[in-house]
Amino acid sequence: MDNLFEPTTADVVISRLEKIQLTTQPRWGKMNAAQMMAHCQATFEVFFGEKRLKRGLPAILFGKMAKKKLFINKPWPKNLPTAREFKIADQRDMLQEKAKLVSLIKRFSAEGYMITETIHPFFGKMSSQEWAMFAYKHLDHHLTQFGA
Repeated sequence: MDNLFEPTTADVVISRLEKIQLTTQPRWGKMNAAQMMAHCQATFEVFFGEKRLKRGLPAILFGKMAKKKLFINKPWPKNLPTAREFKIADQRDMLQEKAKLVSLIKRFSAEGYMITETIHPFFGKMSSQEWAMFAYKHLDHHLTQFGA
């Protein structure tokens, strides 16, 4: 399965991301392109400890089961639920959000493997390798959402 620790995979993801413009419309969902890019940053901010969220009871009860479904080798379904902390409703600057997301992808690709394990607010303990696969699948899901 693809993951963002593979430099060629990270490069492909970034080139797909660069194809998305301010006017690119989503195939599904409510976010515009700038909001989607801000949303995708959250994965990396949680991984690097820059965004901390408490695990709620649903996460404790169902997170482990849901985590298993993340890593099957099929695209994620459309319109998956998103935690309210990761929903972006305000307007964002497209170029700033894209630049920040590209920077986080590059940082994760270069440094992420050094972090052995962190806690995802819903899925619980995840190894750096699981995070690398999750980050790829999450980005792929949203890039596909925007036709990239």
